[in-house]
Amino acid sequence: MFDTHAHLSSKDFDNDREKIIEEGMKKGVTGIICVYSDFKEECLSDFFQLIKKYDFIYASIGIHPHQAAIYKEIWQSLENSLKRSKIVALGEIGLDYYYKNSSVVIQKEVFRKQLRLAKSFKLPVIIHSRNSMKDTLQIIKEEKINFGVMHCFSGNKEELKECLNLGFYISLSGIVTFPKAQIMREVAGLIPENRLLLETDAPYLAPQPVRGKRNEPSFIKHTFGEVALIRGVSLSELEKSTMQNVKALFNIT
Repeated sequence: MFDTHAHLSSKDFDNDREKIIEEGMKKGVTGIICVYSDFKEECLSDFFQLIKKYDFIYASIGIHPHQAAIYKEIWQSLENSLKRSKIVALGEIGLDYYYKNSSVVIQKEVFRKQLRLAKSFKLPVIIHSRNSMKDTLQIIKEEKINFGVMHCFSGNKEELKECLNLGFYISLSGIVTFPKAQIMREVAGLIPENRLLLETDAPYLAPQPVRGKRNEPSFIKHTFGEVALIRGVSLSELEKSTMQNVKALFNIT
């Protein structure tokens, strides 16, 4: 099982980071993409030390829409970081109209700049979109981006179709296991086999059997189990197909 989106450098894991990583390995997690968006110098150094320590952990780095207002202060750090080894994507980036920690105008500007930066580095993008799907897709279309993943997808069938038409992969989180997530379960059954990815978004969004707890990479087994059931395939089939998608999108061998 490959966890395509986890925030392992989060302070939530400061007391037992190595333990939860090893627990994930024991429970069948074969790879993790660690996503970073905190550009404090000391945090950035710890992040890259973590990536270097574990062969099966890869990195994605980007300016989250929550931080868009300070992008000029951290832009150079972003560019420098993208030159490091084991960077497999630029993200998570996008638009968030739920919290609006940065103005919509600034969010859009920074989103476009990072999409163009990803092009220059030939990296796929990891897209964050909350209460902003229409604008998110419009900007992706205008910037002619067709290489990336919609992280923690929670859209409807029409939005799924638009994302697929743009060439994007779709990543499902533990939300698909929630009792009231009927639309997400329907969506999970409609995603083409060659476009599906799964993630934890740890430490957030723990799946239903462990809901309310801090999410961890090992908990992705619950999401895999639910999605396999929805799609009518075996767990091993789902593991194999999603791993092929990981390799295709993130150029991981």
